[in-house]
Amino acid sequence: MKGRRSDSPLIWLLTRAALLAGVGAAAVALMRRLQRRRSPALEAIAATPSYAGGAGTPLVLLHGVGGTWRVWRPVLPLLERWHAVFAPTLPGHCGAERLAPGVAPSIHALADGVAEQLDRAGIDRAHIVGNSLGGWIALELARRGRARSVVLFGPAGAWRSAARMTAVAIGMRLSFVLLAKQASRAEAIARRRWARRLLLATQVEHPDRFDPAEFAASIRAMRDSPVVVPLLRVITKRALEHLPADPDCPIRVVWAERDRIIPFERNGLPLLERVPGAELVRLAGVGHVPMSDDPEQVARLILEVTRTADRAHEKDRGASSMTPGAQPRGAS
Repeated sequence: MKGRRSDSPLIWLLTRAALLAGVGAAAVALMRRLQRRRSPALEAIAATPSYAGGAGTPLVLLHGVGGTWRVWRPVLPLLERWHAVFAPTLPGHCGAERLAPGVAPSIHALADGVAEQLDRAGIDRAHIVGNSLGGWIALELARRGRARSVVLFGPAGAWRSAARMTAVAIGMRLSFVLLAKQASRAEAIARRRWARRLLLATQVEHPDRFDPAEFAASIRAMRDSPVVVPLLRVITKRALEHLPADPDCPIRVVWAERDRIIPFERNGLPLLERVPGAELVRLAGVGHVPMSDDPEQVARLILEVTRTADRAHEKDRGASSMTPGAQPRGAS
């Protein structure tokens, strides 16, 4: 009976509803205060479909549900010293192409869309890094042979209880709808430190490190992300399928010690069962979306894997070029 009670979606729904009610009340109080006070305007940030920069082997960064590529901005300068970085916004999210007419939102549909984005960017195989939903898509791309290596931060895709995960998805959907309705007031909300702390509390460990202008842009983006609500309605109907026991690329799974959205015990352990051979790293001091919490640590955990994979690739190329009957590279 004890286990059944803990898995009850009703408890999760009531908890989420209470949280949302508190957020809604706080938002109403905030709006009343902001009608009487004005603060300097934040930097206006336009939605763009992707980011590309740096030089080296290709590195692809995939964000979570409801976000855009800009969530990776804190780590971009650290990564593009070593890699040609390509960070696309997922299909159906603000600034990106919509799913084609008749294509139902799903993980595979989003993975197809990202694969098309990589094709247009001239990227065949790349190091792929994903956060949350982006981590699930990264694994699907690895299954298709598109990955040189994979690094995942709090990846979605697996769970112990479908009922519990469905309740979480419902709570996420309601939170998304609530914030999307405040898009016209995004700057006013983002300027207030206490509002950032309240609304970012489940996503990051250090809300004060999140750029207010970026937070305002993320709220506005919710208004123009039509794929999110229908995706969250169906996302728990089918979990990540098991990957082969001998993947052709290294996979590192990084999980925040205090992930408040998908805790390790309920979501991380089931995911590792579906990704045999993956390396696990537990990371302290960060939340579910860790890039603004600790950019240096996030970049280090990515670069350790990509550099090792690139060295192994070069070693294999060198060995193959020296096989009997083959000429060394550069020989005529």
